[in-house]
Amino acid sequence: MSDFEVLFTGPVMPLIREGISARLKTHHLHEIADKDGFIAAHATRIRGLVGGSGHGKIDASLMSKFVNLKIVGNFGVGYDGVDAKWAGQNGIIVTNTPDVLTDEVADLAMGLLIATVRRLPQADRYLREGKWVSQGNFPLTSSLREKKMGILGLGRIGGAIAKRAEAFGLTLAYHSRSAKPEIPYRYYASLVDMAREVDILMVIAPGGEATRGIVNRDVLEALGPAGTLINVARGTLVDEPAMVEMLQNGRLGAAGLDVFEKEPHVPEALFGLDNVVLLPHVGSASHYTRNKMGQLVVDNIVSFAEGRGPLTPVAETPWTKA
Repeated sequence: MSDFEVLFTGPVMPLIREGISARLKTHHLHEIADKDGFIAAHATRIRGLVGGSGHGKIDASLMSKFVNLKIVGNFGVGYDGVDAKWAGQNGIIVTNTPDVLTDEVADLAMGLLIATVRRLPQADRYLREGKWVSQGNFPLTSSLREKKMGILGLGRIGGAIAKRAEAFGLTLAYHSRSAKPEIPYRYYASLVDMAREVDILMVIAPGGEATRGIVNRDVLEALGPAGTLINVARGTLVDEPAMVEMLQNGRLGAAGLDVFEKEPHVPEALFGLDNVVLLPHVGSASHYTRNKMGQLVVDNIVSFAEGRGPLTPVAETPWTKA
């Protein structure tokens, strides 16, 4: 479609860049010195925007500059960097990349849980530093045996984590916006109540303002000095200063964190703690899964441009054909 032009708002993987550019005319905002001038000259021609994690927000102020904008392609299942509500109110489709990363993130979540509870990175360091020879066996750790895990957010990924956790013998509970009658695990309407009764809190709810700080000091206090926090969702869901303080003073037992509030910046106070495992937001970071995600971005944009509609629109943006 010669009249369907796409603007990349930041750097994207070659698969996305090449896949869309092979079918549609594309522009790359991050490579243009005079961005305001470019936008003014192309405001009526851009019908698609493509962005992704770490490449800035696609907010109302940006989208409103393109009067014929029809679709936004987001790289990632989370789309809190896109103002999907405004987009939907203005007839703009927002797509994301669900399902293709579900298993990868669920695997990572369980790996992070095991690493945190069994202190695997600490044991690795102990061996490398020669302490096995000089100080004897590594200290005994906690266990997953006879433990209860509460899941905050039982969507696609949360459900995949739950299936894996069942195989490890964990008793499961969950908290979400509403109970799911088809789910056999116990539902807690109160996150604090669930945190009080579980040993592990697995955070896998969506980001955004609706969930900002939902794991607050009260929740962390309820989880307590024997509790373990695992966050593979968004750093904004957790009251980070309170978490750091409680990990330091022993009021929270341990934490495994793949995400942080102000990525890539991580509170330096965490670096010296022996009761945390820290990862640089690698939940879906395998070649296989990132390629699947990238291809879904391409397929969404191309399918829409060719009149077939988007493949994975988010709920906030009911779609119409180009």
